[in-house]
Amino acid sequence: MSVMTGDEKHSEASTSTLDVLWTLYDRVLRVDPDRLDDPDRDRFFLSKGHGPMAYYAVLATKGFIDPAVLAGFSTAESPLGHHPDRRRIPGVEISSGSLGQGLALGIGSAIALGLSCSAGRVFVLMGDGELDEGSSHEAIAVAGRLGIGRLTTVVIDNQSSTLGWPGGIASRFAVEGWTTRVVDGRNHDAIEGALTATHVDVPLAVVAEVGRKP
Repeated sequence: MSVMTGDEKHSEASTSTLDVLWTLYDRVLRVDPDRLDDPDRDRFFLSKGHGPMAYYAVLATKGFIDPAVLAGFSTAESPLGHHPDRRRIPGVEISSGSLGQGLALGIGSAIALGLSCSAGRVFVLMGDGELDEGSSHEAIAVAGRLGIGRLTTVVIDNQSSTLGWPGGIASRFAVEGWTTRVVDGRNHDAIEGALTATHVDVPLAVVAEVGRKP
């Protein structure tokens, strides 16, 4: 039996998110690298923070960070570590890496945006393994029952969760009142369509299927 190193695990976690990240930043998110403090910007939270390499590549391509810093990933002098650090990387809204934290932070941010009358929306990208964490299920329940319509979560489904539901991952969100959609996690048009489809005053969960891990 082969055992993956830490770098290999981080690489795999990144490649599974690349298509969703690119579609978000290229077609969906209202964010501007020249206006990082815009109160009406959309907020993106990478809850799946243990696989940030694809995230860094997209940020560099979209002008948030200098592409030259990508070559120094994970070196002592680089701002780009194995977990993203909001204090060191422009455009990163939260420091992340601990599983099961991002959705709860997204709820708090969405509530704050509503109270401040901001037009911003909140998008949270999770891994399906995070559904093994109790904090994720508490957040799913709270968001559904509060009807936080400006909140969207994308779950990367590579079948790494140890839990199961008769109707799949989407059913876990639907039972709490979320609108749910299941898409091919490599199809940019399908991802965009799911993320931009109209849903009324309830949070949206998009399950992006990317296949079974080897």
